[in-house]
Amino acid sequence: MQQLLDILKQKTEQLNLGGGLSKIQKHKEKGKLTAWERVKYLLDADSKYTEIGVFAGDGMYKEHGGCPNGGVVVVLGYVKQKLCVIVSNDATVKAGAWFPISGKKNLRAQEIAMENKLPIIYLVDSAGVYLPMQDEIFPDKEHFGRIFRNNAKMSSMGIPQIAAIMGSCVAGGAYLPIMSDYAMIVEGTGSVFLAGSYLVKSSIGEVIDNEALGGAATHAEISGVVDNKYPNDESCLDAIKNIIDKIGDNQKAGFSRIESIQPKLPADSIYQNLPQDRLKPYDMLKIMEAIVDEGSLEEYKKDYGKTILCALARIDGWAVGIIANQREIVKAKKPGGTQEMQMGGVIYSDSADKAARFIMNCNQQKIPLVFFQDVTGFMVGSRSEHGGIIKDGAKMVNAMANSVVPKFTFIVGNSYGAGNYAMCGKAYDPRLIYAWPTAQMAVMSGASAGKTLLQIQESTLKAKGVSLSEEEKQTLLQEIEDRYNEQLSPYYAAARLWVDGVINPAETRKIISMGIEAANHNTDIPRYNVGVIQT
Repeated sequence: MQQLLDILKQKTEQLNLGGGLSKIQKHKEKGKLTAWERVKYLLDADSKYTEIGVFAGDGMYKEHGGCPNGGVVVVLGYVKQKLCVIVSNDATVKAGAWFPISGKKNLRAQEIAMENKLPIIYLVDSAGVYLPMQDEIFPDKEHFGRIFRNNAKMSSMGIPQIAAIMGSCVAGGAYLPIMSDYAMIVEGTGSVFLAGSYLVKSSIGEVIDNEALGGAATHAEISGVVDNKYPNDESCLDAIKNIIDKIGDNQKAGFSRIESIQPKLPADSIYQNLPQDRLKPYDMLKIMEAIVDEGSLEEYKKDYGKTILCALARIDGWAVGIIANQREIVKAKKPGGTQEMQMGGVIYSDSADKAARFIMNCNQQKIPLVFFQDVTGFMVGSRSEHGGIIKDGAKMVNAMANSVVPKFTFIVGNSYGAGNYAMCGKAYDPRLIYAWPTAQMAVMSGASAGKTLLQIQESTLKAKGVSLSEEEKQTLLQEIEDRYNEQLSPYYAAARLWVDGVINPAETRKIISMGIEAANHNTDIPRYNVGVIQT
């Protein structure tokens, strides 16, 4: 575990360098703060924050020079003691240009602000769409244009939006700050226009420099496009803090919170109690004792459906309902006094049935849900199929998918196949979803996938009259498994924003607490209706 945490630390430190030291130096020579310096300047001193979308773009776009951290920093944190979403373009990464993953990450930031009705701050410093990949970022529903649609939607929802133009702001990107409630600009470095001077000359023959075309003085004094101009980054950020300070408070949803109590076990006990080998059993209750407030955990149906742990608890004082995969091998009692051995991490009919009922309870009682995934999937075989595992699994998915209380998901270990869905994977709208360094996410394990794909390739070659020797089979199997195992990595998932990041398990309590506090800002909790339950 310590090795995995060291890798996490090294990768995070590298991300903070954005486009690299030389690019940072050139950026600062213009009198500009870096993307992270701007964020840190805004945040309240010594306050906690959570980064969203960390590792976005990791290992992607190598032929284009890469796009570390998606070219944008996104943070959930406190400004003037108000919880806000901050979006800060990193101009050291391809001049802040929008790659496809940049668009996806910006949309994720807006989604979080909309779901939780939080103020959102845009620190704009971007050259606009990355033209060599424009077909992957420009025209589709979840592409660049969705950003401005969300600007309009958030305005209609009464969500405060504040934008600072701290560098380039070109073409369609110019609409983002101007569709915000407040728009400010930094003199000398900030500029905003639909077309730059080169395009203006080629289009209509007019010769004009960028500053006269769309600089701070032009838009603050002539066009009125921005509200005010500021001499440097710091004074502009101070103005944002002054605005946030005046925003009124919203009503709260009313999720239960009392005084926080520290967990029974220290956070680093997780490192000893969670085996790195994803096949080894362990007691999920021991992991929970390092996350929940001491003495608060109350198990639901603890002697029934034991491969899923369901419990009411408190985390940093907040009431939660926990659904976690139990990884110990358990004995399940059956009619007639018989017993059945059940494998940890597998969802059986009884555990799916229990989880569905517990999820419904929490929705009726306005208790946020927290999922801890270490799941290999649903039980297979004739006994399970005849017992109706598909029906019971569907019941659990239905109860979870229709949940109206906030959901939060943490991928502790395995996250395979339909187990990912039932335990509130990304497709089921968790407010936040993070992976631990021990996480593995795919349709099945590397070993299972390797053998299956090998059989398919063998059959294809056999149809062509080609047979493989045992040595060739082993070589091919190794190639398949190596490729598949790379895709199992939590960083592969984080790069594509299937999760909001890879975290040290010790951060889990903080993220849950901040997540529920954010969710508490949105009073709109619809009536819970699961529709048709499969019985």
